[in-house]
Amino acid sequence: QVQLVESGGGLVQPGGSLRLSCAASGSIFTIYGMGWYRQAPGKQRELVASSTSGGRTNYVDSVKGRFTISRDSAKNTVSLQMNSLKPEDTAVYYCNADILSFSQGLSNYWGQGTQVTVSS
Repeated sequence: QVQLVESGGGLVQPGGSLRLSCAASGSIFTIYGMGWYRQAPGKQRELVASSTSGGRTNYVDSVKGRFTISRDSAKNTVSLQMNSLKPEDTAVYYCNADILSFSQGLSNYWGQGTQVTVSS
């Protein structure tokens, strides 16, 4: 059974930093794209940052220059370093990945979500 487990959310003041981490586990053969989404109350879930297996990254305009996505292929992890946080970054953040596993073939997976609150 493949799982994505996130960690690192919390409460931070405006201008502060947080680092989110996501670890994939299970009978994994290959991980393709990985990314972070967020959903604020009353809003649709949006893609924040993504990383291809080849290392290409993409960011939503609102976080460019502040957030950095990184992957450790050996450990099957993806992280999101968030700097200069703003109140509008407050949301539940979800890890997402396309994973080829021995048991389930190629499927898309979501983590359980981690709350990030930016407030003074």
